[in-house]
Amino acid sequence: MAFELPPLPFPKDALAPTMSAETFDFHHGKHHKAYVDKTNGFVTEKGLEGKSLVEVIRHAKETGDKGLFNNSAQIWNHTFFWNSLTPNYAAPTGKLAEMIEESFGSTEALVKALVAESTNHFASGWGWLVLEDGKLKVTSLHDADTPVVYDYKPLLTIDVWEHAYYIDYRNARPGYLEALTGKILNWEFAAQNLDGEGVSRADQQG
Repeated sequence: MAFELPPLPFPKDALAPTMSAETFDFHHGKHHKAYVDKTNGFVTEKGLEGKSLVEVIRHAKETGDKGLFNNSAQIWNHTFFWNSLTPNYAAPTGKLAEMIEESFGSTEALVKALVAESTNHFASGWGWLVLEDGKLKVTSLHDADTPVVYDYKPLLTIDVWEHAYYIDYRNARPGYLEALTGKILNWEFAAQNLDGEGVSRADQQG
């Protein structure tokens, strides 16, 4: 069974005007789909049918297969990203709110750190909120790199590839980040991932 383009967890116009339906037509319908199509080609060529997406990503990393890694990791990263967004924004509560206060002092301070990390990330990549050694941490990864191949646990992510914001914000990455974090970031998804199972939530069977 081939990997599939996962459906968005909301209608493509649900996040407008922060992220437009046109952005999703390109970002999800073309960019994400291209990663799926290329990965399926690599999987068939290399005899990796039947492995899960996470297994394929880790195999590619271990064997130094950059083409397979870049495309398969981007399937996972984008799937996780869509789930990191919501049309029903709500501030962090419960255990997540307590952990944010412990590590950053406030949600506002965490968002400021996440925006700064993502804004200052050079070229393409991803801003991440992760759980490492039981503590919240803000970090970023270049290009298609992904928490799937590291020890820390992903909670939520922000895509800072130019194709994520060019239609709606042109080259203004800071404006995109301020709008996204203030209006559509899915803190409920981040709280769910405190169980350490975040990697599985963007996996799929091959």
